[in-house]
Amino acid sequence: MSIFSKLFKLFLTVVLMPLIPMALLLVYYQEHLKDNILETHANLAQMAASSINQHIEDLGWRLSFAQNVSEALQKSQSPQELLHNAMAANPDFLMLAVLDKEGKETYRVGEKALLAKIPPLDLSQDDSLPQAGSNDVSVSGFEVVEGRPISEFVYTMPNGNYLYGIVSFFGLLTRMQEQRIGRTGQIYIVGEDGQFFYGEHQPRLGIAAGEMKRIFEGKERFIKSLKGKGSSFVGAYAPTPIWGTYAVVLQFKDEAFRAIHYTNIIILLFMLAIATLAYFGALTFAESLGEPIAALDKAAKEVSEGNLDQKIDEDIGWGEFKNLITSFNKMTADLKDYQALQLQAQLSQMKEDLFRAVAHDLRAPLLGLQGYIYILSSGKASQEEEKEYLRLMSQAAANLSALLEDVLDVSRLEAGMLNPSFKEVDLQKLAREAADTVAPSAQEKKLELTVQVPSVSLQADEQLLRRVLVNLLSNAIKFTQEGFVRLEAKKEKSGVSITVQDSGMGIDPKDQQTIFEKYHQVRSDSRGYGLGLFISRQIVCAHGGDIQVSSEPGKGSTFTVLLPKEKK
Repeated sequence: MSIFSKLFKLFLTVVLMPLIPMALLLVYYQEHLKDNILETHANLAQMAASSINQHIEDLGWRLSFAQNVSEALQKSQSPQELLHNAMAANPDFLMLAVLDKEGKETYRVGEKALLAKIPPLDLSQDDSLPQAGSNDVSVSGFEVVEGRPISEFVYTMPNGNYLYGIVSFFGLLTRMQEQRIGRTGQIYIVGEDGQFFYGEHQPRLGIAAGEMKRIFEGKERFIKSLKGKGSSFVGAYAPTPIWGTYAVVLQFKDEAFRAIHYTNIIILLFMLAIATLAYFGALTFAESLGEPIAALDKAAKEVSEGNLDQKIDEDIGWGEFKNLITSFNKMTADLKDYQALQLQAQLSQMKEDLFRAVAHDLRAPLLGLQGYIYILSSGKASQEEEKEYLRLMSQAAANLSALLEDVLDVSRLEAGMLNPSFKEVDLQKLAREAADTVAPSAQEKKLELTVQVPSVSLQADEQLLRRVLVNLLSNAIKFTQEGFVRLEAKKEKSGVSITVQDSGMGIDPKDQQTIFEKYHQVRSDSRGYGLGLFISRQIVCAHGGDIQVSSEPGKGSTFTVLLPKEKK
């Protein structure tokens, strides 16, 4: 993950984290406010139930004329006139009747249409009759007759007779149902079976009776969601003193919670605005921090890999970052200058060492040549001495030529001008010739020089390959004081492997990685220029092969040349 992504996520998290408790607070506030709204509905339902209760209590007060009816009955007088007067004084009374102590009707008055539909009353078998002398008013449940909500009541008179009546609640319910909450909230009277007693101007809600019955059977007085015809409702209910009925307040859910919805929308828009500002703020801040940090990180990696040409644009930084970038650029520039100075010093030292070594090896044979020439020109040497001097002069010239040839080969290799001339080569014969060349050196140090090479042919440049073998054998003899030097070869699936093994001083592991580099010498006190192994490796690579070394200090070394069967 990039530094920009990390910073962006960090800043965005820090800014947006406070929105989580805000969202939780919004949920709590929404539920609490909904409960408050439903509490208002519940209070209105309770007020409606209380109004019905008060109406029934007033009914008991309005039945005071029953005392006069009781006295008339005791005097064996007809109470018809008293009943008519009571009907006139109470317009909501639809019918009044006097029942004897057994519950049978003796007198009745009321609306003619209603009286025609009601047969003579006989409540002698009705267990709901109040006890004699209780002075209680027993009110039945609602019924709807000719579109009017009515209820029956029975009142016990002092003489033990009963006063029966039918009272209309139309006026009371009309006044109650005219009360509204908002535009759609109204009060409804609902039976315990879930049936609605709708008022004259109340719309039909299309609510299933079973659904209302289930709500009444529950313990929660709030109605949090109720499916109706084309809409959902919320509200509350309260039981009324009229047996089996409830005062229910219902309102469209959308309207009841509209203020909450608007508040939620405002808060959500506010939170969205905060989130948007946080996003772009975090993006901007992360870019302003991430870009210079990423540039410094990338440049530091490049510098660690040795690329000192890195330079960071200072305009991407600000504040301390700009100072840091400036310091970084100055540091890389100083490192580059120091590296250049160090490299120049190393090159100067290398050139000096090379020139010193070359000059030494050039001077020795040249001085020898000059001395031998002087002696020969003086005519004082004998014939045998002249022959020896000429042999020594020839050897000095050969050494001088070999040195110059190595230097020229390095130049040709670096210029890419070393082009082997491939032809069929007998490896066994070539190995014998290379061994014969170095045999005198091995005999001088009393080393065992052995050659085990099978008769095998391969495509190679004979002269260059001989040079490789002679170089490897010469080095093995040079660094071996006693023991053996072996030249072996064997066929492989992919070609031929040639090994030169010795029992010499060995090579330290840290030097094994650099011995094939130009001008590298394992021992600084040994003669040579560090060019032999470099040239040998280049020759082997030009043949499409490889040269490897395995060695352990004090236990000798093994150089392995791998050559393909055919030219690559």
